[in-house]
Amino acid sequence: MGDFIIEALSREQIAAVYPLIREAVPALSLTQWLRYARPLTGARRTGQSGIVVARREGRAYPCGMFCYRVDVDLALGKVLVADHFVAVDLLDPGAVVAALVDELDVLAHRLECRAVRSLVHGGVREVADSLDAAGHRPESAALLLKQLPRTPKQEVHAAV
Repeated sequence: MGDFIIEALSREQIAAVYPLIREAVPALSLTQWLRYARPLTGARRTGQSGIVVARREGRAYPCGMFCYRVDVDLALGKVLVADHFVAVDLLDPGAVVAALVDELDVLAHRLECRAVRSLVHGGVREVADSLDAAGHRPESAALLLKQLPRTPKQEVHAAV
């Protein structure tokens, strides 16, 4: 993947990748993105979370990214959790995804993680296929209840 530069996103660059993350989460506002991304890239979280971007050599703007954090799993110990994969490239989006997937192993080793858990939202087939080709296998089923019913306490706060 020699034609890509893979690097950590700095806090100053968060707004620049907003168009990319909108590919993964179309309804996301800039305010929501900034609120989510700032803690990931904060100095206190260095090594425990972040955003990795891919850009083609000679290009200023990223064409791919993922967010990550280090969690502690009861059975596995330290686990790198990566999600919100995005690859937007007119030439070859598959190459962008492959470069990002390769970076997962490098990052996990550097952070001394024992495993990588990749979350693919919305059934992005190309990302899932690249992860599968790199040896990632289904581990469990993740279920999501998108809209929780409001509690009486939340109703009072909403009315105020």
